[in-house]
Amino acid sequence: MYQNLLIYVKMLMKTRFIYIIVCTIFLFGGLSPNGIHAQSSQKFVVVLDAGHGGKDPGKPSKYGYREKDIALKIVLDVGKELEKHKDIKVIYTRKTDVFVDLFERGKIANKADADLFVSVHCNAHTSQAHGAETYVLGLHRNKTNFEVAKAENEVIFLEDNYEEKYAQYDINSPESVIGLTMMQEEFLDQSIQLASLIQDNFREKLKRKDRSVKQAGFIVLHQTVMPSVLIETGFITNTEEGKYLNSSRGQAAIAGAISSAISDYKTNVDTNDVLHISDVVPAVQVDDKVYEGVTFKVQIAASSKDLDTKPYNFKGLRDISKAKEGKLFKYYYGATSNYTQISEKLAEAKRKGYSTAYIVSFKNGIKTPVKNILN
Repeated sequence: MYQNLLIYVKMLMKTRFIYIIVCTIFLFGGLSPNGIHAQSSQKFVVVLDAGHGGKDPGKPSKYGYREKDIALKIVLDVGKELEKHKDIKVIYTRKTDVFVDLFERGKIANKADADLFVSVHCNAHTSQAHGAETYVLGLHRNKTNFEVAKAENEVIFLEDNYEEKYAQYDINSPESVIGLTMMQEEFLDQSIQLASLIQDNFREKLKRKDRSVKQAGFIVLHQTVMPSVLIETGFITNTEEGKYLNSSRGQAAIAGAISSAISDYKTNVDTNDVLHISDVVPAVQVDDKVYEGVTFKVQIAASSKDLDTKPYNFKGLRDISKAKEGKLFKYYYGATSNYTQISEKLAEAKRKGYSTAYIVSFKNGIKTPVKNILN
């Protein structure tokens, strides 16, 4: 019935004004082609993970600072800020000084069907190294990244049956392959987006040394099936930075930067969802306009792997292109100046299983936010 109604409405619509009216009814009036609410009231779920805890104190500091305590205080402050948003639900892997297996932390996030997983830690070094860095899951790129991941991963030796749980890992080998697949790397681009927002806030708002976004094989990130990051908030072994991390002022500032980045990330996701109006009402053409000098594409994946753009690598999809950005390859489906056509491509990609695919745009060859083009 609804499908026939949509076809009939489409035939009647003659002006952009009517297009907008009809789409507004569908979006905010709660109708969809399946007769269910088009806009979900489900909250944006963020799982906050305070590193270490209980019998695992974390990295040592000669100044007496304990990583597990600092991480927990920052996480609780982040959660307090996020809980002010009615559309965000916060879940904690721990709220007290208890030991939680890395395996269990991932299970908590997966069971909650979380939108984000954010793990908070402190760094340490034999020198007076300082600054903040945020990691996403990936292969160990260099010895430094490997050592950071190894230090965080060693907590598994405190867990029961760790040999069985983590049989596929060799944390003493920089060449240890974490078993990344294209499906797991489907979230890599979103993870990098969040990590970049966090690092931007550390650098711009807090004037902290930016040690950049990095990749390494953190087991806790490998357990999750959603965009995930691990934040090394600073070095507890640095005289001044350790003092800052251990202070209420420093913890509140860091928490504010992290919560603000999460909020900005959510806004970006929400904006992207609104622009994908054809996903909700596929039979209604919201914007059949051709944008001169603009190319729309559907980004379906980001990976460190250089894949042949043949259909068998992309669930049968043809018209695949790729571009290298930094150390990552971005894979795109379709290319058109017509927003309606690219919206149809997006819907097709999602039907094929690329649930986190989204539209990107290039103006005169330069990547430009889609909302700027449409505005």
